[in-house]
Amino acid sequence: MGKGGGCVPSKKRQPPANTVAAAPSSSSAGAVPRDAPEETLDSAAGESGRTLRLYIVFYSMYGHVEALARQAAAGAGAVEGIEVVLRRVPETLSPEVLEKMQAPAKDPAVPVIAAPADLEEADGVLFGFPTRYGAMAAQMKSFFDSTGSLWEKQRLAGKPGGFFVSTGTQGGGQETTAWTAITQLVHHGMLFVPIGYTFGSGMFNMDDIRGGSPYGAGVFAGDGSRQPSEAELALAEHQGKYMAAFVKKLAQA
Repeated sequence: MGKGGGCVPSKKRQPPANTVAAAPSSSSAGAVPRDAPEETLDSAAGESGRTLRLYIVFYSMYGHVEALARQAAAGAGAVEGIEVVLRRVPETLSPEVLEKMQAPAKDPAVPVIAAPADLEEADGVLFGFPTRYGAMAAQMKSFFDSTGSLWEKQRLAGKPGGFFVSTGTQGGGQETTAWTAITQLVHHGMLFVPIGYTFGSGMFNMDDIRGGSPYGAGVFAGDGSRQPSEAELALAEHQGKYMAAFVKKLAQA
């Protein structure tokens, strides 16, 4: 598969208050379908009494997943009372290998998550990663493998979580990559929050190539040269807003 996250790879504690500026909202350009159910987008009415933190934790080798992460942050940041925290997981490949793979340098504006324990501060988490043979990339799996102490004490139990992905081809795992990742949430006692078909007509558009599924947003990266389309970015923005609203409703329950 292609560089953007297909099966063949292609392209001390950070204070949570240091959030990273999200990408401009694509909804202002009309990218979000007008028939997207309003109750699923703006149903978090009322105040929870405190600022809620939505962590967006991702791995991106060539920038495709990071583009979705920033757009999801834009959507979540539009929900009142939600603070968005962008973090990337540690890289497991050496600089020499990354150079041979022509991977660009990581943006220092998005810090590496200091420790798995940081997730305890989150009221909800969106995880983003490219696929490797229908499952998450090793870098993200390595991060999940480091959360044993959180699992042992069930520190993440009851927190909502979701996924967005990148694949190199149309049959490269837009659904299975998220589906095979659900086991990570299950063992932590987390609540999997899919987007279903809440994106409205955008989920049924057959005129353009678009990544994403009822499991979450997605991008087709091809050989690495294809960048996320407006539709893919709009779906990521929708997922961020949808998850933020869910987090807020859960806190008010």
